[in-house]
Amino acid sequence: MHPVIQSLVQAALAEDLGDRGDVTSTFFVPETAVSRATILAKADGVLSGMDVAAEVLKQVDPRLKLKRLVKDGSSFAKGDVVGVITGPSRSLLAAERTLLNFIQRLSGVATASRRYRDALGDHKTVLLDTRKTTPGWRLLEKAAVRHGGGSNHRMGLYDAVMVKDNHIAACGSLQSLQHGIDAVKKRWKKIKVQLEAATLDQFEAYLTLRGVDSVLLDNMSLAQLKKAVHMNAGRFYLEASGGITLKTIAKVASTGVDAISVGALTHSAGSIDLSLEFDVDS
Repeated sequence: MHPVIQSLVQAALAEDLGDRGDVTSTFFVPETAVSRATILAKADGVLSGMDVAAEVLKQVDPRLKLKRLVKDGSSFAKGDVVGVITGPSRSLLAAERTLLNFIQRLSGVATASRRYRDALGDHKTVLLDTRKTTPGWRLLEKAAVRHGGGSNHRMGLYDAVMVKDNHIAACGSLQSLQHGIDAVKKRWKKIKVQLEAATLDQFEAYLTLRGVDSVLLDNMSLAQLKKAVHMNAGRFYLEASGGITLKTIAKVASTGVDAISVGALTHSAGSIDLSLEFDVDS
């Protein structure tokens, strides 16, 4: 488990348990009680988050055991049991809400990603996420996108170059832009460089540059996207982005772009309702 996720789980448990722990269970559940609990789906969806759920259980009490009945990335239906947990009742109750919060949210991201992937139909266009993630949850949410059938864009500011409108406004001329591309490629030869184009004129200017790997075509119409694909003639990897919905994604893919990025996979994904149902053994 990545240290960032371990720390996230630790923080989530701390905000729920505070410095007193689960006071309800302490006074109303026998210390010796053990339980079997099922993770029950209350809606259809695509599963994600079982690894982090296991980490929650481990941090609360290593005696808690999770049996996975559905794998991350697999679909489930309302009424399905996706997992079974056994162990001390007090510990399981302490873990319950934090565990469900992670699975519900991440399954929501995976389910949204699957819907967008399905909406692409037979198009080979790659579905990408963005950096519009919940602070601290990026590794988990990007994994959930993969579980839903999408792919990851850059992880952060450190692993790829993406020159957006504000960068371009700051650096000024096309010559300055080329200087920056040359400098970063000299420092890291294999790093990918992407430029953002808001107009066809801007895109045409980018065709004169060297060292560019891809161009993000931002908020362009279908006609503009088709024109850009024609102008590109296979030179750059082309990504479309901006306001793309389940209803429009197939039409955008039909323009011939290589990829489509959708911020809604993470920033607008809801949660899939799941519950923990206890069967307490005597």
